[in-house]
Amino acid sequence: MRLARFIIFVLFCSCIFAFAANPTIPTVNLSLTAPDTPKQLVTTLNVVLVLTLLVLAPSLVLVMTSFTRLIIVFAFLRTALGTQQSPPTQILVSLALVLTFFIMEPAMKESYNQAIKPYMDNKISYEAAFDKGIQPFKDFMLNNTREKDLALFFRIRDLPNPQTTQDVPLSVLIPAFMISELKTAFQIGFLLYLPFLVIDMVVSSILMAMGMMMLPPVMISLPFKILIFVLVDGFNLLIGNLVASFR
Repeated sequence: MRLARFIIFVLFCSCIFAFAANPTIPTVNLSLTAPDTPKQLVTTLNVVLVLTLLVLAPSLVLVMTSFTRLIIVFAFLRTALGTQQSPPTQILVSLALVLTFFIMEPAMKESYNQAIKPYMDNKISYEAAFDKGIQPFKDFMLNNTREKDLALFFRIRDLPNPQTTQDVPLSVLIPAFMISELKTAFQIGFLLYLPFLVIDMVVSSILMAMGMMMLPPVMISLPFKILIFVLVDGFNLLIGNLVASFR
């Protein structure tokens, strides 16, 4: 199941780059015929399996890329600003997806050039294509995974310490990468909250000093928070540092 998910993701990325290099529309022939050889049966079953697991492809974006950190930080930003539903959730998700493809583009290109393209040209076997295609994504996840989180799942599975990146199984790397991303996103969210919290405290103190305790401080502080965020070009600073945070 895990192998099929990765294949779907890599095939999707390879199709994007292949179409960009040679923008021709492939033909699809759907026919129901009995297989003549066992090889044809295996090929048919593989196609059915890939089509069945297409619904699981979006989960790969969540567990193997930078999407998790990005969307959590954007949610923290909206909450810290206190703007309720602005920007809308659809805009934040779309921005996180665009940035995810921007950040993951080197890994996707490397996977396509080293694995998918040679496999489509019948230069390497399926096993070699899988090992080479998954390596850029493993390197990305390992570079952004804390050693403590990785050691946690190795201890849970009672596995020996890995000597190379090839010794780290995906079943251990993916959950370790996810909790590392969650911790990093919450740390960034805490730093985002601090300046806006200071503004809220200042506004609340001024209102209490003026005896206007019935006026909600959020109504007064919200325009100031938006103004300061725009003046410092907040999205430029935030996205620039977010992209740079991925090693």
